[in-house]
Amino acid sequence: GVGLVMAPGGGHRSLWIMHEGVNPALALNEQGIAVFVLKNRLQSSGYTFDVEGLADMQRAIRVVRSRATEWGVDPAKIGAAGFSAGGELAQLVALRHDVGRPNAADPIDRVSSRPDFQVLIYPGKSHLIQPVPGSPPAFLAAGFDDRPDISTGLAEAYLRFKKAGVQAELHIYANVGHGFGIRPERAGQSQQAWPAQLVSFLRQAKLIPAVAATR
Repeated sequence: GVGLVMAPGGGHRSLWIMHEGVNPALALNEQGIAVFVLKNRLQSSGYTFDVEGLADMQRAIRVVRSRATEWGVDPAKIGAAGFSAGGELAQLVALRHDVGRPNAADPIDRVSSRPDFQVLIYPGKSHLIQPVPGSPPAFLAAGFDDRPDISTGLAEAYLRFKKAGVQAELHIYANVGHGFGIRPERAGQSQQAWPAQLVSFLRQAKLIPAVAATR
């Protein structure tokens, strides 16, 4: 029943739709998670990530939640995920959302845009990650060799989750930089295991059932 709206990166100028969209979606599908890859508006079209880009992420969450029964998704288990620039959208919607407008003419706008959890994979502008008590729990991942504002910045963001009392899990992978996503040619490398680690995180957060004990 877990659904995930996933925003690819691309510097807000393009969308790296394969290794930060389709490939991760397929990997998570194999783990039983429904993934909805977002094609948000880009700054190269005259839009800004924190207005139109954020609005696209909010709208996507509302759409998935409004059609949860049709798509076999639990409306209380819908997350926001993003890579690099897409991670900026995911982290923003975790802070800037609403419960829906009951009197809106569009039924979809009556639905909450709040994600139930957030997945931030080497997100840009990590200084903008400012969790508050009650923020959605977070899965965080980056490469050791990424830019300091991303690798070190994400570690600092983790401490802010800790201070706010928000459950978070942080993975910093050795000998890897930016943009690892899911790439079949890198199978077996530690950073390619993040989908399985995300599933374990969701299991510990009780968003998916625990594995049955075996003898």
